[in-house]
Amino acid sequence: MLHLTAPTSPSDSQPYAEAVSRLASVRHAMRLISPFGSGPAPDHHEDDVIASAWGSAGQAKQRLFDRRSQQTVNATSAGVEALMVEQGEGREPNWAASDALIEQIRRELRDVAGVVLD
Repeated sequence: MLHLTAPTSPSDSQPYAEAVSRLASVRHAMRLISPFGSGPAPDHHEDDVIASAWGSAGQAKQRLFDRRSQQTVNATSAGVEALMVEQGEGREPNWAASDALIEQIRRELRDVAGVVLD
């Protein structure tokens, strides 16, 4: 199974670090599945904005962000793994499917960030 993030133990001073790193790993995975490596570049600005909003988001939004970011990582991992299996079995991955996966992931990233930012 493909794992996009390494288990981490965020420090007390940065409790958002693991959740934000999940989004970064998803953006990295998008670059891997794009036929030309044109997935989004790391958006450190967004990560900083999320980090700034984290403390005032409240525990319910933090838990929702955590849950949704983990679901996004799991779905991305499954999609990337399916593409890797196709390639590993000598079949060319369907680029239309890759593009559709990338667009779905982009929507999920926006929605997940919005949990804390809205």
